[in-house]
Amino acid sequence: MTDLNALSYTAEHEWIAVDGDVATIGITDYAADQLGDVVYVDLPSVGTTVTAGQVFGEIESTKSVSELYAPVDGEVVEVNDDVDADPATVNSDAFAAWLIRVRVTSEPSGLLDRDAYVALTGGDAQ
Repeated sequence: MTDLNALSYTAEHEWIAVDGDVATIGITDYAADQLGDVVYVDLPSVGTTVTAGQVFGEIESTKSVSELYAPVDGEVVEVNDDVDADPATVNSDAFAAWLIRVRVTSEPSGLLDRDAYVALTGGDAQ
């Protein structure tokens, strides 16, 4: 089970786990619930450079299509092929179904801790 207090969050409902210079990025369970049944993800290829605050992909559900925003600057070093093959894994366990791993080139800023993220959702995130 993921320690949700050990993660950082964005206002765009993504979670980030930083280990050394690599950040693992996914969407929160709150975002997955709001999206509904996820049917498709469009993720960047390994080697792609991402920029904090810029779109790096899309996630499509039966309700809508949402853009994914990079919370850090860096280079994509790994893409979760399991989520690409079966996007519904985001709905079953959003914190295990990470999307990409990025080798961070600058310190992330403006991230939220768990309490601030829960407050952002009006207490709806658990």
